[in-house]
Amino acid sequence: MASHFNILPSDVRDQIQMNAGVLLTTFDPTNPYVTPTDDKIIAVTTGGINPVCTPEITDLFEDVDNAPNNTMEGAQISGYTCTMGFTSIKFNAQNIAWAVGASDTTTLSNGAKKIVPRRDIELTDFRDIWWVGDKVNGGAIAICLKNAISTGGLNIQTTKNGKGTSQTTLTGYVSAADVSKAPMEFYDIPPEGGTVDGAIELNYHSISIADGNTATLVASVYPVGTTITWDSLNSEVASVDSNGVVTAESAGNTIVRATITVQGVTYIDTCTVVVPATD
Repeated sequence: MASHFNILPSDVRDQIQMNAGVLLTTFDPTNPYVTPTDDKIIAVTTGGINPVCTPEITDLFEDVDNAPNNTMEGAQISGYTCTMGFTSIKFNAQNIAWAVGASDTTTLSNGAKKIVPRRDIELTDFRDIWWVGDKVNGGAIAICLKNAISTGGLNIQTTKNGKGTSQTTLTGYVSAADVSKAPMEFYDIPPEGGTVDGAIELNYHSISIADGNTATLVASVYPVGTTITWDSLNSEVASVDSNGVVTAESAGNTIVRATITVQGVTYIDTCTVVVPATD
């Protein structure tokens, strides 16, 4: 019997993620191949690490007559629940503070660290956490849980004649500064010396601006920090400055472009700008 689909992609081995990876306080995906120092390693884990990001989907047609459940045109993502769960065998003040969430740490006269949980959450209690794991091809997968704080509490388990463990679940929170983004970011990192694919995405792809007014375009780029070049195909209709601020100059249509170059390859995203005629 012929078998056309009992196959694997040729790069399947290269794309396998290996080993448990490591939890870090900071990581630079644009300069990834730097061995983390001890002070950046959050936990020594056992049993692996479990990042999860789940969309919360609302069916806007749920109460609409004649609309079946789960009609795709009515699907709306209302938010994301993003977590990082792990079990650590590392016991120190930093780990305990991560596990209890909001807390204050003081140093006693003998050098001992005192960690006191508190009910009031401060913005400084939210911190980014990174998981980075190797791939077989020499690359890596990195995940950043943004604005993370413990929602699982401190859960210590000791054993007879064995090592103790501490289970922790951290949850990422959306920032009011940009409620459109989920609190988790993902990076597929090529092998050292390999090629990097760039990406650029504008927050708007079509805008209308009254003559004399302005609007700001924001570009999300990868690699993060890549220099963006802005230009307008017809600056007499609308001009754009180096920060993506578009100014309507006269009635008409034009296209504003945001451009990046990554390893000699150019990536462009565009926005159509309409300046309506005035009576």
